[in-house]
Amino acid sequence: MVAVHQVLPVFAPRDAIGNHTAAVRRCLRSMGIGGEIIAGEVVPGAPDAAQTVRRARPSRLAAEEPVLWLYHASTGSPVAEWFAELPGPKAIDYHNITPADALEPWEPHVAVELRHGRRQLASLTGVARWALADSAYNEAELVALGYEWTAVVPILLDTAQLAAVEPDPTAVAELKARKASTGGADLLFVSRLLPHKRQDDLVKALAAYRLGFDPAARLTLVGGVGSARYADALGDFVADLGLQRAVTFAGSVPPAQLAAYFQLADVYVSASAHEGFGVPLLEAMAHDVPVVAYGSTAVPETVGDAGVLVASSSPEVLAAAVHRVVCDSALRDSLVARGRRRLQSLGLPVSTAALRAAVTSILDAAGLAAR
Repeated sequence: MVAVHQVLPVFAPRDAIGNHTAAVRRCLRSMGIGGEIIAGEVVPGAPDAAQTVRRARPSRLAAEEPVLWLYHASTGSPVAEWFAELPGPKAIDYHNITPADALEPWEPHVAVELRHGRRQLASLTGVARWALADSAYNEAELVALGYEWTAVVPILLDTAQLAAVEPDPTAVAELKARKASTGGADLLFVSRLLPHKRQDDLVKALAAYRLGFDPAARLTLVGGVGSARYADALGDFVADLGLQRAVTFAGSVPPAQLAAYFQLADVYVSASAHEGFGVPLLEAMAHDVPVVAYGSTAVPETVGDAGVLVASSSPEVLAAAVHRVVCDSALRDSLVARGRRRLQSLGLPVSTAALRAAVTSILDAAGLAAR
């Protein structure tokens, strides 16, 4: 049996890369391919069994069966250097590395890590013959760095399963009661609080929307704190605008509570300045929530025609787009229908087929498939 052992810096619960890694292993097993998940850190509650780099024995794993090593690149990490020294053929799966400039004013130490990650990504061209990417946007970065063999394999996301999560009834009741008592549209965004996700632009857009269209509108921001300095400044900004009752910082929430937020949302709105893929955009479509998004980086590729894409993240532009979606029922219905079709083109069957084809090609080229 051939084995594909996956390596990544951190394997964590409620994490897009962690969920993707576990889904890749399930797909490989369905192909008759074994393999372990090996991480620098395994966070309790991660979606599948894994071992740490400290406990892994690469020489033993490589001796047991023909092996391909697959590294999930998303940040700077000593694990990348550990991966580079492994025996046998190697490939990477690139999930994008945020430009350091976006974090440097807020979290200088994280910017150092990100720059290191991009240097590592460039250096891995010398050891990894094959490279996968979540999106064509990510693939273009790999080609520019000199990776000779690349393929696009979207995130393995079971959108049908997302929509099947039963919303938390208590959360649904509370959100319905709030809407009944105050009225107003509910805007939703899901991501960790980070400066390049531009939750501050969403707050500005909410202020413009309340001023111009709907004084009772609310914004819910779901996601943990990725930058403490940015989160603190964002809270102060909301207070300065007098929007404490209109903006909810929900934090990181379990799937059932997230499903409740999606169920009660009128619009999913994104002002993010940098996305390598954008899983929550598909989550919104899976819950039949229309999408308004600033068309930056990989966002247009992920959204396709299933959302209202705007060329500017200015408050007025975002507010006007949100108002159009909220008030035009025909447009809403069209976006929901297009979202369902988009999920079919980026859903688990399609992404799994892309992974199968890519892995088969890599194993053939590595001379492993025939062993």
